[in-house]
Amino acid sequence: MEPITLRDISYDNLKTIIKMSDRLSDEDKHKVAPNVYSLAEAYLNYSIAWPKAIYRGETTVGFVMLGLDDYLADKEDTPVYFLWRFMVAPEEQGHGIGKAVIRLLVDKCAAEGRRYLYVSCHTEEVMPKAFYEANGFVSTGRVDDGELILKRKI
Repeated sequence: MEPITLRDISYDNLKTIIKMSDRLSDEDKHKVAPNVYSLAEAYLNYSIAWPKAIYRGETTVGFVMLGLDDYLADKEDTPVYFLWRFMVAPEEQGHGIGKAVIRLLVDKCAAEGRRYLYVSCHTEEVMPKAFYEANGFVSTGRVDDGELILKRKI
């Protein structure tokens, strides 16, 4: 597989990132906010948002955004980062891209002295919770805005 990298959002990849949300199945659309909404949130929360395009080689294949704050963290876990948004294009799923991105995020957390990486997700269906658990996340037992909060020790 070509290397997976995270790159800044730019004019070159903006439309691809925005349109990616349209290709999700109706079932998956309720699991993650549209990327255009996430980018607007990043703009409004620029001091804590870290939005990136996911690339496989030179092809844009996804979008990820970290929250660089401790908002949902258990106090004893701080400092943490929060995996705020995560989308791999539907046609790119199942090829190890998500796992590679989690590794990159864990590396970023380690390099920047974070103790945990947090995420929240819906649990009505097996995915994405099973994906996160397979990548080292465990439930905190807490729910925020209808989503289960999980964390991964760095």
